[in-house]
Amino acid sequence: MNYEKLFADRTKNMGANIIREILKVVSQPGMISLAGGIPAPQSIPLDLIQELTSTVLKKYGARALQYDLTEGFIPLREALVPYLANKGIHTTVPEVCISSGSQGVLDALGKVLISPGDEIAVEAPTYLGAISAFNPYGPKYVCIDMDEEGIIPEALEKVIATHNIKFVYLVPTFQNPTGRSLSLARRHIIAEIIAKNDLLLIEDDPYSDLRYRGEPLPTFYSLIPGHVLYTTTLSKVFAPGLRIGIYIGPEPVRKWLILAKQGIDLHSSTFNQALAAEYVLGGYLQKQIPKIVSLYKPRQEAMLKAMDQFFPASYKYSKPEGGMFIWAEGPQEDDTEKLYWKCVERKAAYVPGKFFFPNPGQGLATMRLNYTMSNEDEIEKAIQIIADVLKEGL
Repeated sequence: MNYEKLFADRTKNMGANIIREILKVVSQPGMISLAGGIPAPQSIPLDLIQELTSTVLKKYGARALQYDLTEGFIPLREALVPYLANKGIHTTVPEVCISSGSQGVLDALGKVLISPGDEIAVEAPTYLGAISAFNPYGPKYVCIDMDEEGIIPEALEKVIATHNIKFVYLVPTFQNPTGRSLSLARRHIIAEIIAKNDLLLIEDDPYSDLRYRGEPLPTFYSLIPGHVLYTTTLSKVFAPGLRIGIYIGPEPVRKWLILAKQGIDLHSSTFNQALAAEYVLGGYLQKQIPKIVSLYKPRQEAMLKAMDQFFPASYKYSKPEGGMFIWAEGPQEDDTEKLYWKCVERKAAYVPGKFFFPNPGQGLATMRLNYTMSNEDEIEKAIQIIADVLKEGL
């Protein structure tokens, strides 16, 4: 049978997530991987899972194993209202919705917002998972220039003035892949620009709980709620395999996202949501976040110290106040994808930065480094290897 004739045209816009393909290569024995962007196993509260499971079955019985609302399990949504309030997001239970991870709501947003050829504004570089989610729906990406403080307001204004932007997608705090955060001053300026131009901002916020230094920054939702679809996740502060994503936003957008989800999976796992509800209600989340921070902070410090010591002077790199990533950029003549394979031969890995740019030809001399999955000694060793390869060049 000719199976190729079966596939929709949109599959031409779909491809394998390159990071997942890279992780297949770096899973070989002895490899020190700074490539993945996943939580450390030690950050997952394994000791609590059995207790939470018992609590869920006693408290909710068969309800925890039954079909439930598309919007999400009500006890979890109730528990999340004060959690979000701690982020300056004051909302109500009907406004809080649950998705299958943040990735689930990104795909649903693509389905309900993007028509082929629509222009959407994104950071350059941006989160690869968003590109993967949006690509099947055929958008055109318009890149907003960035510096160490995140996107540049004047660059956003220029993009809006010269393109018909459908929506803006940002990861404003400890961005994946750069680790950068939009400064407080820029947040207010950009909020004004978004509101003035009557645009929708998709605010993706998976990392803000992982702060090691500095003061928390306000969400865009807290500044201009009528113009923001805010999404976050418990993946980085509970267990990523449970796939608990959270979103709130304008009612007309929420309505369509709920309809889209009904066609995808009816609702996210009731049992997993019940586990998350008891995790939050029991006060475990607020106790776990400091433990995760105390695990990751010294790892980040070890990476930055090693980069200061070993990286060539021609490379510049971010120094985030939190999150999971450091972004490095070398001279234009470097090709970090080719250099990557030389590093892999010596048992160290990172992600070439070009894959985080939606348009070809960008970011050839950049790389993303993750510090959450390796200990301090491993990080120092890997950075030394990578630095030696960078100095040797091609």
